[in-house]
Amino acid sequence: MILKHRSANLGNDSFRHSQTDKRMKLVRKWYGQRMERWEHKLAFRDSNRVVRPFDWGLEWIRKWPFDLPELESAGPEGYLRVLNQAAIQRSDALFGYDKPADFRVIRELGGDELQFTSPVETPYAENNTVRARFFPAKKRWKRGNKAVVLLPHWNSKPHQHGALCRGIAELGISVLRISLPYHDRRMPPELSRADYAVSANIGRTMDATRQAVVDVRSCFDWLQEQGFEDLGIVGTSLGSCYAFLASAHDERIKVNVFNHCSTYFGDVVWSGLSTRHIRQGIESEITLDRLRAAWDCVSPVHYMDRFAAQPKKSFFLYATYDTTFPPELSRDLVRVVQERKVDHKLVVMPCGHYTLGESPFKFIAGYEICSFLKRNL
Repeated sequence: MILKHRSANLGNDSFRHSQTDKRMKLVRKWYGQRMERWEHKLAFRDSNRVVRPFDWGLEWIRKWPFDLPELESAGPEGYLRVLNQAAIQRSDALFGYDKPADFRVIRELGGDELQFTSPVETPYAENNTVRARFFPAKKRWKRGNKAVVLLPHWNSKPHQHGALCRGIAELGISVLRISLPYHDRRMPPELSRADYAVSANIGRTMDATRQAVVDVRSCFDWLQEQGFEDLGIVGTSLGSCYAFLASAHDERIKVNVFNHCSTYFGDVVWSGLSTRHIRQGIESEITLDRLRAAWDCVSPVHYMDRFAAQPKKSFFLYATYDTTFPPELSRDLVRVVQERKVDHKLVVMPCGHYTLGESPFKFIAGYEICSFLKRNL
């Protein structure tokens, strides 16, 4: 009788576990659907997305510092293939630059703004002037000469990430928030979005990425001139990609925060919700595999060995329900990081790309970022 009774209990326990698993699956399904609806709502608040035509844009990259044959017989895609291989092998030249000689600080109502001429010249005068707002460390908590360069997300507005900058400054760490190429006052007058930073123009997107990395590295030149010694970087979304490329090529950057991360530039554009209009302009002309290859030299995964060889501390964050940086791409990058034994912390948030900027997730992410910087910089 005792054995039968115990057997009955085991059966009941198994039934209860089964019912609990079913309820948990239903909750996860409901939560995922709710996140997806919320992501779509936030993503499509903007109604000014423009589907632009596909263009190889070779005129944007022929001025790069590589002595390559024109390869006209191979066509534009063949030329790009050779260029990408050369750029990855000689990435010091790709992301190299002459230090700006015209650093100046302009005092404005919102605070001090660093300005200088970008080492990468483009046809747009507005974009050629780099602008970065400076948030000095609070003297009460200042601990040494510590500073980070903060890179916001694609299509960010000038005020965005200001709260995070002020939070980091409260910890005694100065912040230089850079405006990315073709953003804010760097935006050409014909645009209402930062379309020239990422678009269906292959070459221009590559050149904008190169310019962003060079501009960021130039910001560290200015910080060093001001006496800052312990340097870090914080990047979000597109800014995270730029931040990784900059850090992989700059040994001065010792502490990294990558808020959203991915392996391949092309995969994010092809699969992401916020770049759906770009895919519409290119998918009749190119496949995902070909797009990935065309943007190889601006994809973080190709510089992981270089990054891992340097003594850096890194923070990686991705979101389970991300519709812009698909989670599988983030997991792939984390796997590569772990295989190379990179010193890192990983945080996975139960939200999406856009919802990370909403309550309560933005406060959790902000706490994680600030505490990581405080401990490691």
